[in-house]
Amino acid sequence: MPHPPAPELQREFRAMGSPCRVRVAGAAATRPATAAAVQAAVDEVLRLERAWSRYRPESIVSRLNATAGGPEPLPLDAETAAVLGFADQLWHGSGGLFDVTAGVLNRAWDFRATRLPTPEAITALLPLVGWGQVEWACHGGQALRLPRAGMALDLGGLGKEYAADRAATLLMDAGCDSGYVNLGGDLRLLGPMPDGRPWHLGIVHPRQPGAVAAAVDLAHGGLATSGDYERFLEVDGRRYCHILNPLTGWPTAHWQSVSVIAPACLAAGALSTVAMLLGPHAPDFLAGQGVSALLIDPTGQLLRVAPAPATPPPP
Repeated sequence: MPHPPAPELQREFRAMGSPCRVRVAGAAATRPATAAAVQAAVDEVLRLERAWSRYRPESIVSRLNATAGGPEPLPLDAETAAVLGFADQLWHGSGGLFDVTAGVLNRAWDFRATRLPTPEAITALLPLVGWGQVEWACHGGQALRLPRAGMALDLGGLGKEYAADRAATLLMDAGCDSGYVNLGGDLRLLGPMPDGRPWHLGIVHPRQPGAVAAAVDLAHGGLATSGDYERFLEVDGRRYCHILNPLTGWPTAHWQSVSVIAPACLAAGALSTVAMLLGPHAPDFLAGQGVSALLIDPTGQLLRVAPAPATPPPP
């Protein structure tokens, strides 16, 4: 006789430009306190959207961008300073490919249009791109200055993934040990299904809307996908996606999508973006980072990457 389905508590909402879902399963879903924990997780995502959205004039990111080129650094709260510190590590570790100052290139790229920007328009923006130009200071705490007028930060490559981790942490701290947080396809697991099995998660097909290209079984950690299908334009049969190379100003053009499994969603999202920009070198890079990944190549073929085996210590 089949077992009755485990109880669940779900909450759907919209944040950071994406459909979002919190799902708690098992015994925790029946506890009265869990509803409050779910609301706290949703509120945490919305708080981070208010704090870091470049579309909100009151956010710290908007205020940093508004003072670009000014003489004084802007003080940062500890959380924002920590995330920008992670962005600094990513910039160094990726050879400049992960760059939170690259959002200014979208002033030239309009992915709702049907024409490409001129090379001159892209070249004119490149001096405003470069995390290495950013100046850190200490004003009773961390502070930051964008030295050139027109420079801008964009945490779009980190904010949603960090928010997924934070929301999941709040739920796990409240005793929720089965379920996940899904922010527009970027996931952080709370734990396995109530019966101990991993969750069966689909990877969006980059060329067939609504279809699944592959599936992964996951009980813990984070999963994030970057791809050329979210925002793009096509000119003369060629696809130009929204993931822009900060060194050239032009879109990456190799993988259709890259999905990364990592201990945290923040790491998975950062690595998937870097892998998209690395092109054919991505599999070796991801294996060296000790993560698993699913990549879909230019022909639509699926490539699975496993962590590289650890190097044994010398005798």
